[in-house]
Amino acid sequence: MTTNQPPSTPTALPAAAARDVPHAGGGTPAPRAARGSARDKLIAAAHMTVRKQGYAATTVDQICAAAGVTKGAFFHHFASKEALAVAAAEAWTERARPMFEMPPHTKLGDPLARLLGHIDFRFAMLDGPVEEFTCFVGTMVQEAFATSNAIRTACEASIAAYCDALAPDIEATMARYGTPDGVTALGLAQHVQAVLQGSFILAKTTNDPAIARESVTHLKRYVRMLFDQRGAP
Repeated sequence: MTTNQPPSTPTALPAAAARDVPHAGGGTPAPRAARGSARDKLIAAAHMTVRKQGYAATTVDQICAAAGVTKGAFFHHFASKEALAVAAAEAWTERARPMFEMPPHTKLGDPLARLLGHIDFRFAMLDGPVEEFTCFVGTMVQEAFATSNAIRTACEASIAAYCDALAPDIEATMARYGTPDGVTALGLAQHVQAVLQGSFILAKTTNDPAIARESVTHLKRYVRMLFDQRGAP
């Protein structure tokens, strides 16, 4: 089981699962221009381009070129780059949902095993070029939080949705193993998200996933320490 893994050694299971689940909140495959509607292509291109070069540096022309669609098609679907950014943030949330439904660890009976399995799964995503595993909404909100309330709100909703999806397994873990002093399920879910977002920033500073993987390893160790003295396996 996941809980039997040493704190510093992520299980090998999520690596295979991560290849089968759409990466969101931490990695998205490159958009496939031959499939989907023009709107879908533009959103996928925004995910890819913004994570690579930032929101401000990304132009509508670049997004259209990456999507393989015309500028006329862009403005048929979106009134502005900001409107596309908001739609892309909402789509990013939808891409994250399979992470809470499809991987093998989600079927484990022990809620702590599921929680640690999720962290292992996120660890397994931290591989390859940095722009392919970092977070679209985390990247975008760092630039636009003070200049676009629409983008900030959309990014907040996406990050909050991730935390809300993770909180039930934390609540169940607390119900089984006890609640550490001063810890809430939502607060711990937000801490998981904070460590992930911070690990993406660290990876950008080195252009290497190694430092991000170390941060997530520390996160797993911390979660185990919260519950190990309360009867966790």
